[in-house]
Amino acid sequence: MAGRKSDFTLPTLDDLFSTQEERDEAKLAKIRDIPLSEIDDFPDHPFHVRDDEDMMRLVESVKERGVITPATVRQKEDGRYEIVSGHRRKRACELAGMDTLRCEVVDLTRDEATILMVESNFQRSVILPSEKAFAYKMRMEAMKRQAGRPSKENVSPLGTNFRTDEVIAQESGDSQNQIHRFIRLTSLVPELLEFVDEGRIKMRPAVELSYLDEESQRDVVDEIDTNDCTPSHDQTIRMRKMQDAGKLTPEAITAIMSEEKPNQRERIVLRGERVRELIPKNIPLSQTEDYVCKALEHYRKFLKSRADRDAR
Repeated sequence: MAGRKSDFTLPTLDDLFSTQEERDEAKLAKIRDIPLSEIDDFPDHPFHVRDDEDMMRLVESVKERGVITPATVRQKEDGRYEIVSGHRRKRACELAGMDTLRCEVVDLTRDEATILMVESNFQRSVILPSEKAFAYKMRMEAMKRQAGRPSKENVSPLGTNFRTDEVIAQESGDSQNQIHRFIRLTSLVPELLEFVDEGRIKMRPAVELSYLDEESQRDVVDEIDTNDCTPSHDQTIRMRKMQDAGKLTPEAITAIMSEEKPNQRERIVLRGERVRELIPKNIPLSQTEDYVCKALEHYRKFLKSRADRDAR
């Protein structure tokens, strides 16, 4: 591809004047057991480390065989270590009761470490949209700093470096436009981003919501919580247009969110404080739904009985 650097690189002096065995020994010299207390997580690490079933399997593996593949760390100026790849292995060692983590110490700049951190974590089987969003953003910024300030002719319509996007797209499998969409998600408030991770809000509506100011986004969150409904793509487009025109108010958001969508199920909304006043205090919250349903069934039978009596 035109403009792309060749994959061919000249050998270093170490490569020319050392044997493979010597190079392997040099690499092994950088692998050591480092106390967990001296290893810090990567700053703003975008990938979650979950204590789930997969983690428990990894813990058992670590207990039986140790850490087979060393984690990758870089040494900081203060002498401590910063983990680049291997956050799950580090957590597994903690849960397994181990004091050290087998690591390979590499000499990387912060930007080089950021790119490697993102690349290594993209090998995970499950990656949430929020994780991709912040990972793409971190990598994009690191690559831009390495390449220098982008020239105007290389800027995409969404304002990011075209060539940088192209490289990431080739390596990730996501299109350039999709990468831009993921990065837009980083402008969402945490509550909306969580809805995206849960699948309650799709990508296109989420991107439109990301252009709303924080106050308006939180008004949308309130409407979602109150009415148990999420906005459609068309609704979010209208909200964004009203935002651009300076006409998006809480009342406007309520009006748009209250519209019945074609595929929207019929909803029954009960105000919690009003219903709770009618329920005996000894009924726990977990049994509220059952109590209300039994009360409604009893009332339905009463109405039927009265209707039958009046019909005689």
